[in-house]
Amino acid sequence: MTMGRAHVSTHELVAGRYRLFEVVQRETNRVCWSGEDATTGRPCLVTQIALPEEPAGEAVHRAPGRVIRTGETMASLCPGRIAVVLDAAVVDGMLWTVTEWVAGVPLGDVLDRRVAFNYARAARVGLELLAVLDAAHTHGVTHGELSPGQVFVREEGSVVVTGFGLAGATLAPRLTAPAYASPEQARDERIGPAADLWTLGAILYTMVEGRPPFRDRGRPEATLKGVDRLPLRTPVRAGPLTRAVQGLLRKNSRERLTHPVVRAALTRALAEEPGTTAEVTTRPGLRGVYAAARQAGRDRPRRTVVAGTALALATVAVAVLAVLADADGRPGTGDGAATGARPRPSTPSAPPTGSGLPAAPSSPAGGPGASASPSRPGVPAPAGFRRYDAPEGFSVALPGGWRRLDTARVPGGAYRVVFGASGDPRTLAVTYSRSAGADPVAVWRDDVEPGLARSDGYRRIGEIRATTYRGRAAADMEWLARGDGSRVRTFGRGFLLGGGRSFSLRWTTPAGDWDDTANERALAAFLGTFREDPA
Repeated sequence: MTMGRAHVSTHELVAGRYRLFEVVQRETNRVCWSGEDATTGRPCLVTQIALPEEPAGEAVHRAPGRVIRTGETMASLCPGRIAVVLDAAVVDGMLWTVTEWVAGVPLGDVLDRRVAFNYARAARVGLELLAVLDAAHTHGVTHGELSPGQVFVREEGSVVVTGFGLAGATLAPRLTAPAYASPEQARDERIGPAADLWTLGAILYTMVEGRPPFRDRGRPEATLKGVDRLPLRTPVRAGPLTRAVQGLLRKNSRERLTHPVVRAALTRALAEEPGTTAEVTTRPGLRGVYAAARQAGRDRPRRTVVAGTALALATVAVAVLAVLADADGRPGTGDGAATGARPRPSTPSAPPTGSGLPAAPSSPAGGPGASASPSRPGVPAPAGFRRYDAPEGFSVALPGGWRRLDTARVPGGAYRVVFGASGDPRTLAVTYSRSAGADPVAVWRDDVEPGLARSDGYRRIGEIRATTYRGRAAADMEWLARGDGSRVRTFGRGFLLGGGRSFSLRWTTPAGDWDDTANERALAAFLGTFREDPA
């Protein structure tokens, strides 16, 4: 099929067919959206790639067909590891591609938070990616546009790669992520498999070091010049991966390590991980990724851990990867901003006056039970969860047996809804406001925290962390308090919608149970599946 005119608007259909929902990932010249085919209701990823101002004639016109054909070839070579391309077209100087929905999180989302991975976990992801590249290169296919944003990591640790067929679409040496281009691409030379191996090295470097080997300088030409001419900064956290990373990042493409050498190096790194048995798997589960990321945070000198590290998401069939932690094992920056202290299941605590969050007497508890609904688009609910569509205009996946426990409303449309289950001490509070300030960090610090400080046993954990949540300004805050006589821990995340409107999510558990696998998975599911559509 061929796409017609495309529009970058969530209120209009792209090509009269594809509906855009949320920004999933951004790179230099690339924006990836979650969306759906309005004709079939099928979820998909819709990616917009900016082409050079002076496109290369026929190369541009051939790009859509090339992307589709190469995607089909790779999907047959690596079933389940390549996102199937459904549609593609060049419209108004933009290349649009539509792929099947990928139930994973872009690796770029995690790396953007500048959190160093344990070398063994980086090696696991590297082996997964190398397997895809090996299949492609064996059949004469070079990716050429590989980047962290083109690599999706699923809950069990396997990867799905997008973007095959983009290379050579124009005379530009790089379309999407110049910082991950190889030196030969920076010089606009002919490329081959060695260019992909360079990018694999750059991705490994970024995972273990917490920063890319060559920084993005804001302008593609300046970034490419740095890649080509600047010396590589020696990795200091790569451990047994050091020689492999340096060997992949050799400027001369003929001197780079080969597939078998890289595979052997990554496998050896796994074998050196403490507690690893002789039988090495390349598919770590959520708990393993989470534990390794926590250890990476503990290993990092405290002075380099700025306001915690990062909270990335991990769960089944949603955009999730891992919960990362700072030197004390505390969840760090992730995606979003502000609510108050832990609500009791029957009477959620009111936020401080002027916080932009509703403060009103609780209405009678109740409301519809969680139920799956095909009417509201979004990512699927993970196993053991059911999507709940709230009449207020939001939806979220809730654990089985959870229901709406309490609702508080104030005139003007602001509200707070608390979810939980009988006998379960954990709660999720969803708050919608129409009077939030323009700075989500300031909302936490100036409006919310003063009220929390008056509660029993309040203590903030770490700093208030500015971040983004699906492309929107957001901030995270975490704290301890007393609830029902016991110590509880709360993670608050919220984001701005514009015009003073905001949503915030608050996840509260007993402090001693914070690191339980079920709690990690629940938080990841909430953050990965929440969708808003306020009136």
